Amino acid sequence: MKLFKLAKTFRNDEDGAVTVDWVVLTAAIVGLGIAVLASVTSGTKTVTEPVSGHVAGTSVTKAF
Repeated sequence: MKLFKLAKTFRNDEDGAVTVDWVVLTAAIVGLGIAVLASVTSGTKTVTEPVSGHVAGTSVTKAF
């Protein structure tokens, strides 16, 4: 009988379940953030290269 009580107590114990949930959610958010960062980085590099070339070819004169 003591073994059945121990098994029932073990089955009903949920102390560590919340920690596991938070670890999984945090890992998913970090992974999604890295994926978005990689996507945005390549996109901004493609857009800024023509702008950089245009700014480098522009001369600035003093208006005074």
